[in-house]
Amino acid sequence: MAVSAHRGTQPINDLNAQVLLFEHRTASGAVVAEARLNSERTLNALSLDMIHILKPALERWRDDPDVAVVLLTGTGERAFSAGGDIQALYRAISRNLQSNRVVDDYPFRFFEHEYRLDFQLHTFTKPVISLGHGIVMGGGLGVFSGARYRVVTEKSRIAMPEITIGLFPDAGATWLLGQMPAHWGTFLAATGSHMNAADALLLGLGTHAVAVEHRAAVLAALQGVDWRGDAEADHGLTEAALGALPGPELPAAQLLEVPDHISPHGSVQEVAEQLKGLRGRSAWIDRGLDALAGGCPTSVGIVVEQLKRAPGMALADTFRLEMVVATQCAHHPDFREGVRALIIDKDNRPQWRYADLAALPASYVAEHFEPPWPRNPLADLV
Repeated sequence: MAVSAHRGTQPINDLNAQVLLFEHRTASGAVVAEARLNSERTLNALSLDMIHILKPALERWRDDPDVAVVLLTGTGERAFSAGGDIQALYRAISRNLQSNRVVDDYPFRFFEHEYRLDFQLHTFTKPVISLGHGIVMGGGLGVFSGARYRVVTEKSRIAMPEITIGLFPDAGATWLLGQMPAHWGTFLAATGSHMNAADALLLGLGTHAVAVEHRAAVLAALQGVDWRGDAEADHGLTEAALGALPGPELPAAQLLEVPDHISPHGSVQEVAEQLKGLRGRSAWIDRGLDALAGGCPTSVGIVVEQLKRAPGMALADTFRLEMVVATQCAHHPDFREGVRALIIDKDNRPQWRYADLAALPASYVAEHFEPPWPRNPLADLV
């Protein structure tokens, strides 16, 4: 394979870009393409600008015969990606709700392009590896989980914390939840609890582990592979390369504390009562239940319905479902209020549309699953 002269250790795009793109030479003459989220100040929160860099880069790397494998990383020591660009969403949704009409379509463009990127990663034919060190949450979890090979470290903190801001687990979380044992998925989605690396490996959300100080060994291992230029063969080579890395000492899996009788079936109130019955099992369980108690009742209602629908859904259909619910969340007040209370004003006193689950009408939850347009913007995903 011929390698063009610009390929090497320096990014091939602007050094100040929100995503740095690298094309690393390998011993065999192939290329390991790397996309590095590059907004350390925001913990690499996923923005629309990032998506607009990532999507065409992935398309080009998919079609480039020199590129054997794609590696997704994050700048800095604290996070792979802490979520989506919540503040930009907040500003646009606020303008729309204050005007009582759509005057800023940023939220809808963001969700559509984010979900298209996630779907692109899930369906990428060449091997894609994500290196999920530090915080991996929300929209960052969407990018991380879209990769076929998902590497964690002993410092990984992975979560779907959307109930705290009036949203719901999205960016491919519906697909993830549909693949999980129901009791674990129910607890994680309804409480936003943080998973450690052992939890991720237990779930299959993580596929490999490497020590934090050895993160650079992932790229080095990939550069040492004799790539074949055949996707099927290169997947096997990727598995072998990652499997040969020295693993770290990991903390105990916390998910084992969740009993298998927990189920998303029944009313929202019944599911919540099942979860509340776990109090006292561990400090980790209790922190999750505290988050559930203070979280958005509407989000809990959405999560329960999402959990019921997720098993058996096709990948593209899960993203279409998320597009409906995310659009409705942008049209309703709780998402804006949750972001205001937690991130903007930081008073931690959200005034939810309904004060608790007892007051939450099933019809209000159902509104969030009603398509607001005649044709889903993701109708073309297959």
